[in-house]
This record gives sequence, C-alpha cells and structure tokens, in this order.
Amino acid sequence: MTAPVTTDSELDEAPAADQGGRGAMRRYGLPAVVAALVVGLLLGYAGGLLTPTLTRPGENSAEAGFARDMTAHHNQAVAMGLLAFNQGRDPEVRQVGVDIATGQQGEIGTMQTWLRSWKLDPTGGQAPMAWMKDGGGLIKDGLMPGMATPEEMAKLRAASGREFDVLFLQMMIRHHIGGVHMIDGILEQGRDDDVLAVAQVMKNTQQNDLTNLSAALKRLGGTP
Repeated sequence: MTAPVTTDSELDEAPAADQGGRGAMRRYGLPAVVAALVVGLLLGYAGGLLTPTLTRPGENSAEAGFARDMTAHHNQAVAMGLLAFNQGRDPEVRQVGVDIATGQQGEIGTMQTWLRSWKLDPTGGQAPMAWMKDGGGLIKDGLMPGMATPEEMAKLRAASGREFDVLFLQMMIRHHIGGVHMIDGILEQGRDDDVLAVAQVMKNTQQNDLTNLSAALKRLGGTP
C-alpha cells in the first residue's frame, strides 16, 4: 500500500518571494512544495522501515487505531497547510502552512509503514477513535477531534487576504488541539516503544506549532 501525497487540485503556482532561510521554498512555488511532500513521505516510509518490531501490534490495538486515525487527521492538516501556502497573505501564515504540510506528510509515511510492517491494512474495521478510551464520544458530526467540517474547508478555500489568514490560524489551532488529545491517548495506552517515541515527537512539534499559531493569530487581531 502506498499512501498518496496530499495535494489540492485547485492550487495554482504561488508567487515567488525571496526571503532566504526557511522561506526558500517560496522562490520556487508549488512544485517545490509538492516535491518536498514527496521527499517527506519517502523519508517517513524509510524511518518506519528502519524501526525493528519484535512484537507486532494487532488489528485492534491502540497502535493500529492511532496510525489509521492520525493518518486521516494529518491528511486534512496537509490540505490546510497547502491552502495556506498558496492563498495566505501573511508571510508567517504561508511559512507555517508549508512547514505543517511537509512535516505531517512525512509522519503519514512513517505511520503507513508501521501498518505495512505489522501486516495490517491501512484501514481497519473499527470505527474511528474506537482504540481510545471514551473515543467514540469525541466524534462530532462524524469527525475526529479538531477536524474541520466540509463546510469549514469550503469557507477556507473561498477566503482571501487577512480573512483567510485568521481563519486558517483559528482552524489549525483547533486541529492541533484535537491532534494533541489523540496523541495523549496513544501515549497513555500504547505499548510499542517506537510508536510512543514518534508520538512524543509529534506532540512536542504540535505544541510548539500551537505557540506560534496563537502568537500569529494575536498579531493579526484574531480571536481563538
């Protein structure tokens, strides 16, 4: 099974902007970002393949449920990040968008490789969040914690300028808070040391993102 690289068919080439350092991708536009997503995904696969597993998590394990559900959760964050790169007006919003998109695409590769190495399908028979204690109660409108509804995603795609920047930051803050809650679930219930190590890195990264996202939202005069 090969996880697809998440792209948005509506995205056009982004304007170039030479700001150096972390902003280097903006000089080359969307093709460079898509290439970075592919590289991140492949590196994620490689990282998963290099992880030895003596005891494989089973079909209904917390580890399998987490890998499947967090892949879906990450897919939406990647789509939102690409929208921010292409439509954002604020340079920090554009940069944080591409950082989240490339980082989480790599983590998708890692999680999908876990499932392959455990001889499990990328999707299972369990309902979303069934692996997590009281997880079923966290599903709202069929969506996992923090995920945007189709209507919210449509609104984000239609927005522009400062309206887009503020809406993206608000939505990504909620998305990350939900993601951290799910990560806390696997840190509490998981038994696979490699999964726990990667999950802790995910949590640290998303908490750092939340600090930056909140600061940017405050700077732009938005409310959480």
